[in-house]
Amino acid sequence: QVQLAESGGGLVQPGGSLRLSCLSSGIDFNYYVMGWYRQAPGKQREVVARIFDGISTIFLESVKGRFTISIDKTKNTVYLQMNSLKPEDTAVYYCNAAATSSHNNYWGQGIQVTVSS
Repeated sequence: QVQLAESGGGLVQPGGSLRLSCLSSGIDFNYYVMGWYRQAPGKQREVVARIFDGISTIFLESVKGRFTISIDKTKNTVYLQMNSLKPEDTAVYYCNAAATSSHNNYWGQGIQVTVSS
């Protein structure tokens, strides 16, 4: 059974940093693309960052240079390091696992990130 559990969200001032963690179970990172998405109120869910083969990454244009995504296979955890946060980064952030050889697609429950002074 696949489970994804996000942690590390909260309230931070503009310019601050947060690190989100996604603890996974039932996932072999060799066969999944891991990603972080976000959804702000009244907006569609959008991809923030994805990591392929544990190495190659892609990012939403507006977060390039500020966010990084990484995997610690020993801890079954995917991280999203968010620096220089802006109010427009405020959203619910979701961890995602997309199988590379099937249509299996899994989501975490989401975690709130609020950037405000």
